[in-house]
Amino acid sequence: MSKNARLSLIIVAVVAVVVAGFFLFSRNDTTAAPQSADGKVTVVEYLDLECPSCRAAFPGVERLKTEYGDRVTFDVRHFPIPSHRNAELAAVAVEAAGAQGKRDDMFRLMFDSQQEWGGQQTSQRAVFSGFAQQLGLDGAAFEKALDDPALKERVLAQRTEGGKAGVTGTPTFFINGTKFTGAPTYDGLKAAIEKVRS
Repeated sequence: MSKNARLSLIIVAVVAVVVAGFFLFSRNDTTAAPQSADGKVTVVEYLDLECPSCRAAFPGVERLKTEYGDRVTFDVRHFPIPSHRNAELAAVAVEAAGAQGKRDDMFRLMFDSQQEWGGQQTSQRAVFSGFAQQLGLDGAAFEKALDDPALKERVLAQRTEGGKAGVTGTPTFFINGTKFTGAPTYDGLKAAIEKVRS
């Protein structure tokens, strides 16, 4: 093979590698984490269902969800505080209700009645099962889900994730990945969301 032919083959090979690399990286860019180029905002809240401050923040968050609709994504995650006897079970109950399409309804019931079941040192499982009945859930499926190790693991994984992100108390909010440091009131959260959207 002549020197020129060898050089031509090397050039062709280099070009092929460059083109392949271009397509590979282009494809990876399209599967990367979604960007908020459309101005979309994500609000992540870590909460404890037995926490009075979380209950106090709940109506404001619900109002913001209604006002913003699909322009802002609200992602609620569990951070049950170990000293709250029933917080972990309450979180599992919410996820168990979610398996039957009633996650948000169970959240609402938990907070609406928190003063009745919160702060108790005995298991409130019967109370949570009563909530499932109020919501018209399949009672047997709900009870089975309460004992599902996978649901408990999901709740504890969210708490671990929150701890790694710097959550030390509840409620803790992150707006587009930045920890919110103000009072978690409707006005405070709205101002922070608007600042990110502008």
